[in-house]
Amino acid sequence: MNEQVEAFLRHLADERNLSANTIAAYRTDLEQFCEFLHGRRLFAWHDVTHDDVLAFLIDLRERRYASSTVARRVAAVKSFFTFLTGRGIVRRDPTERIDSPKVDRDLPRALTPRQVDELLELPLRSPTPERIRDKAMLELLYATGVRVSELVALNVNDVDLERNEVRCIGKNGRVRVLPINGSAATALEEYFDISRNQLARGSGSSTEALFLNHRGKRLTRQGFWLILKQYAEELGLSDLTPHVLRHSFAVHMLNAGFDLRAVQELLGHTSISTTQIYTHLNHESSHTPHAHPAPRASEVNGVRDEQALVPEEK
Repeated sequence: MNEQVEAFLRHLADERNLSANTIAAYRTDLEQFCEFLHGRRLFAWHDVTHDDVLAFLIDLRERRYASSTVARRVAAVKSFFTFLTGRGIVRRDPTERIDSPKVDRDLPRALTPRQVDELLELPLRSPTPERIRDKAMLELLYATGVRVSELVALNVNDVDLERNEVRCIGKNGRVRVLPINGSAATALEEYFDISRNQLARGSGSSTEALFLNHRGKRLTRQGFWLILKQYAEELGLSDLTPHVLRHSFAVHMLNAGFDLRAVQELLGHTSISTTQIYTHLNHESSHTPHAHPAPRASEVNGVRDEQALVPEEK
């Protein structure tokens, strides 16, 4: 049985190009399923029946696993059997009549426009090279809604200040060309003019990374988290994370009346249902003027996806 599991995991890596973390999660889920089947004295995949899979689902619930964990385990098993039937290893899929459990999703947290203003103004209270960089990062993160992993992966040539655009590579190598507003463009110009060469320690021309740490190397995801944590403590926002800024971008755009599908494209969501969760949130952004608005409607409608046909994992 392990041989087929390993073949499936190689398929995920080689053909579906899933991340190492995702593949590790599949491995954990399928190892637990194998252990359960061995306890029922089942040692061949073609012997597994619908009742066996259903018993596994019941066992997970009786052991009080979180609903999200149960849903992930079931999804992994269903994907695995789809692979087995497709390869002719089993004749019938025992999971075809088992629905994936529904998961109650917590609403994402978003900042109010006033809190965003306070955060974006904070770095320039003492404008060191690092804090000018921080200003540019925070402005760009809020103006585009990119993931923090996408932010720190940006290179200098990904930014086009003449067209006010930034090119980011998302999940599965999917490229999005995103508009940036005037506040973000100004912050980036100041970073290029004042800070980046100082942080690069004279090697700016040979360092392709956009955002650098104090050693002149590419800033890491963990490094950005630590920077944001410091600003959060100054503002008294203990639960501020990079994803909260992404949520704030989405909520403020939708509350201001922007099209749901346009916001979906900007965020790089495969499914519009992922974006729809933001419609359940409502902040003062619909009524409060904001000094750092999200992209204008004309800019949003002009978002370009350079690999629109590339599938992306949800």
